[in-house]
Amino acid sequence: MTTAEKSAEAVNKIEFTCNKDCFKDADYVIENIVENMDAKHDFWREISSIAPKDAVLTTNTSGMSITSIAEAVERPERFACMHFWNPPHLVPLVEIIKGEKTCDEAVKVIYYVTEKVNMKPVVLQKEIQGFIGNRLQFAVLREAMHIVESGVATYQDVDKAMRFGLGFRYACIGPFETADLGGLDTFANITSYLFKDLSNAQDSVALKELVADGNLGVKTGKGFYDYSDGKDEQAIRNRDESFIKLYKSLYGEQGE
Repeated sequence: MTTAEKSAEAVNKIEFTCNKDCFKDADYVIENIVENMDAKHDFWREISSIAPKDAVLTTNTSGMSITSIAEAVERPERFACMHFWNPPHLVPLVEIIKGEKTCDEAVKVIYYVTEKVNMKPVVLQKEIQGFIGNRLQFAVLREAMHIVESGVATYQDVDKAMRFGLGFRYACIGPFETADLGGLDTFANITSYLFKDLSNAQDSVALKELVADGNLGVKTGKGFYDYSDGKDEQAIRNRDESFIKLYKSLYGEQGE
């Protein structure tokens, strides 16, 4: 977290260019282009040949194969993924994902850079679709949709259960810490009957219907909730203000 003054200073240091020669002196490259394999291959085939041989190269993708992207990279051992979470200026997590040829030294550099900008890195030692965060996020969403579609609770009450229960807890401690604190014998007993009762749905009828009707959430003014008449901008403000308060409460002004 930073001040408005420091943010302005940082913005003033940013230079924009269409001249690819800027990569000739780059020590570190972060690519954030469209999620399309052909586009990423075209980018890295050219840029990895321009950048210095010892430059660390990273891609930001939410789930594309790092090893597949690296097929277009010269010296792929220096290439890995830095997956930022949205909105990246407020959510501190960065997932670092190794490809099959990524070397440990490149990962160490990426880890160091991530910490230097007061973000919180985690390292995946091998690729898995969705990485860590999205696998957890969509496991929760699948069960949340199942609860609603089964008539157990409303969208609103599921959101409240997450915000004031699991979300409140998980902002401070993770699932394994939670299990240790709750007692592994207790959690083992619960998993013995609850795991088999959880949803294994492959899609969601309700979600598909919303998308088919053009209700895509905040960006269209309606999703699970209504965002018309300025409620879209208010929802974003509320989210960002809450994230800032939570970040400062947990990590302080400097993210320590």
